[in-house]
Amino acid sequence: MKIAQVSPLFESVPPKLYGGTERVVSYLTDAQLDLGHEVTLFASGDSKTRGRLVSAAPEALRLKGCVDPFAYHFVQLQQVMNMAYQFDVIHFHTDYFHFPMSKQASYTHVTTLHGRLDMPELRSLYTSFKTIPVVSISYNQRRALPQANWAGNVYHGLPENLYPVGDGNGGYAVFIGRFSPEKRPDRAIEIARRAGLRIKLAAKIDKNDQEYFKTIVEPLLSQPHVEYIGEVGEDEKAALLGGAKVMLFPIDWAEPFGMVMIEAMACGTPVVAFGHGSVPEVLDHGKTGFIVSSVDDAVDAVHRIDTISRATCRRIFTERFTSMRMAKDYVYLYEHQLDEGRRIDLPLPSGDPENKITNVLSA
Repeated sequence: MKIAQVSPLFESVPPKLYGGTERVVSYLTDAQLDLGHEVTLFASGDSKTRGRLVSAAPEALRLKGCVDPFAYHFVQLQQVMNMAYQFDVIHFHTDYFHFPMSKQASYTHVTTLHGRLDMPELRSLYTSFKTIPVVSISYNQRRALPQANWAGNVYHGLPENLYPVGDGNGGYAVFIGRFSPEKRPDRAIEIARRAGLRIKLAAKIDKNDQEYFKTIVEPLLSQPHVEYIGEVGEDEKAALLGGAKVMLFPIDWAEPFGMVMIEAMACGTPVVAFGHGSVPEVLDHGKTGFIVSSVDDAVDAVHRIDTISRATCRRIFTERFTSMRMAKDYVYLYEHQLDEGRRIDLPLPSGDPENKITNVLSA
């Protein structure tokens, strides 16, 4: 199959530091190449791929300090349109930028929605473009837009051997992500303090979150149990997660997926997470960590974290969240989109053996 993967231009593929969507695109592209497909990657010029690379911007826009990123994205869209006849399917990861053109076009396409969908402005948009086939990354993500044309649900995945299994002997808690109100690093610091653990924080500070960081988070970083590391790359992340006793994910919003949860699982590190968004779909309560609803519950869960088997965390990761499983699920979805435009919905071949999805949707 000839596949086009269209990535945002804000980060390279793969990203040099933080960049969840671009990392997923990188892992998906590599895995589909390994399956024998012909993949063209539309991404920034500093991206690395074994497939064909087509670039609308010489380097990642965040690093470039671009004033108008939409200009580059519209150049990219024109590149895709010019080459559309070369592909069996075009897989967009760029939100709704292409919707007006794709609605009129005859090519086969799907769009994975990587971000939050609970903004009221999106309701009319997805009603207007209800023929555009879109893919969720968790079933919970769909709740905000039931009117969208959901063609499938595919969970993110990581290369199976990307991270080694760690022993957790560092004896600390870890927080990885963004310093933002919805990620609640302040809550992670409090949980670690009350549980009697040191905590290491590796996080990005977006421009929109600088006030939150200055007023809420920065004053907490001087506490003796806190170590702020900054953004980390893959090698640093592997050591950081592998040495951690527990990964804290105390979110305060409907997380669409949460890559860091499966990164921790890949390292054998159990997760304590608040049960918002995708968390009940990704974590197996009592097997890969604990799902909690309060700081008190989280502290208690950290005290019980040694009851979680690191080997079990790793095993469940390999069963459910590898990039090869992700790639096969997407190819399955593409094939059904090509089959006379017939819509499908999951379950995909990877299935849902423990009926977790039904439980989540009926909660």
